[in-house]
Amino acid sequence: MDGIELDSAVLFGLITMVSWGLWVVVGNAASESIDPRTAAAISYLVAAPLAVVYVVVSDASLAVTARGGMLAALAGLFTAVGFIATYAGLSVGSTTTVSTIGAMYFVVAAVTGAIIFGDDLTAIDVAGIAFAAIGVALIAR
Repeated sequence: MDGIELDSAVLFGLITMVSWGLWVVVGNAASESIDPRTAAAISYLVAAPLAVVYVVVSDASLAVTARGGMLAALAGLFTAVGFIATYAGLSVGSTTTVSTIGAMYFVVAAVTGAIIFGDDLTAIDVAGIAFAAIGVALIAR
C-alpha cells in the first residue's frame, strides 16, 4: 500500500472509531429513555436511508451478483443481531462493559478470516488479541 491508501484507511478507521464510540454512548442514553428494541429500530430507520443516499451520490457500482448480494444480506443479518444485542445489553449493563466486550468483534473477524479465508494470523496478532482480551476482562470485571 502506498502512503495515500494508508492515510485514507487510517482516516476512515478513526471516523469509524469516533462514530461507533458516540453511537454506543447515545444508544445507551436512548435505551434508558425508551425500550431498547424501539431505540435500535429507530437507529436503523435513520441509518439505512443514509447508507442508500451515500451509495447513490458516490461512485459506487450498483451491480450486484447473486453471491455478493447474499453475502451482503447475511452481513446485514449479523449487523442487526449485534445492533439489537448492543441496545439490549445497554439496557441491563454499563456502557463500558457492553461496548468493550462488543468491540472485541475483531477477534471473531481475525479468527474467522484465518480459518475460512486463509488470512495470516501471526504470533504478534495472537499476542495483540490476548492483550485485548486481558484489557476487556479488566474493564468488564
